[in-house]
Amino acid sequence: MHPKMTLQEAPSGATDNEVPSPAFDPAEQVLWSRPGYLARRLNQIHYAMFFEECSNEITPVQYGILTALSLQPGSDQKTIGRELGLDRTTTADVLKRLERKGYVTRRVDPDDRRSRQSFITDEGLRVMGLLQEGMNRAQQRLISPLNKKDQHTFVRLLAKLVQANNHYGRAAADL
Repeated sequence: MHPKMTLQEAPSGATDNEVPSPAFDPAEQVLWSRPGYLARRLNQIHYAMFFEECSNEITPVQYGILTALSLQPGSDQKTIGRELGLDRTTTADVLKRLERKGYVTRRVDPDDRRSRQSFITDEGLRVMGLLQEGMNRAQQRLISPLNKKDQHTFVRLLAKLVQANNHYGRAAADL
């Protein structure tokens, strides 16, 4: 099936001049053999571990934005979104929520009045400090079934896959 083809557009069977394609075999499509499925499930598991170890008051994405702002104060929305792989709408929404919580302040960029710079507040830094150990525990729990060498290899391979495919992410459409 062509990647852009909908299920309704997919050919239902072979014409007289075509060789029929083999029948769909669900056994060959086992979910656990699909990297995309496994990546999504691992992300869900990570979220659950993050909430267990940290708090329901802040999400992993919010923590990621706070981390990015602690490393690059004054970043604009586009830069933050690109760094975290978030689209414009999601980035704007999360920044607004963090601002309402008092973890982030935003102001007009003096060099580009159309852009707003974001800064982590002292309260945002305090919250990050409170959650740091829990976040580290969640990360470690996620990869703890692997030995140290495999943990390093796993993270390195994940980074390689993300780097090689990053242009397909939602944030890429906003560039």
